Amino acid sequence: MRSIAELKIKLFSDGADEAQIVQAVANPLIRGFTTNPTLMRAAGVKDYESFAHEILAVVTDNPISFEVFADDFAEMERQAHKLARWADNVYVKIPITNTKREPSKELIRRLAHSGVKVNVTAILTLEQVCDAAAALAGGSP
Repeated sequence: MRSIAELKIKLFSDGADEAQIVQAVANPLIRGFTTNPTLMRAAGVKDYESFAHEILAVVTDNPISFEVFADDFAEMERQAHKLARWADNVYVKIPITNTKREPSKELIRRLAHSGVKVNVTAILTLEQVCDAAAALAGGSP
């Protein structure tokens, strides 16, 4: 049987517990990190930006995704550009739809083609996979 290190997959740690993130940084099997406002709130994070900067001081070489918390596309776009400026390894999580079930594919396209590294999240259907892939094509990673 092959080991996890030999598989062609990347394992990402998902959470908002700073001690666990620090521990995971030392694990060579963990290739990146992701979090979101819900996980941060559950972990007791009171200041999203301060927490993010503390984590970015530890997660320096691996990709890390931070999610926008707006529901309005214009505000999502503003937040995405702000998050992306925090560090070169930051990816911005954008949900494939907002809470009104409006697709965000045009926002994803604008962000990806403006240099923002996008992590499309909350994908539930094959159609959403195709929409996300099309929006990301030719843009940032």
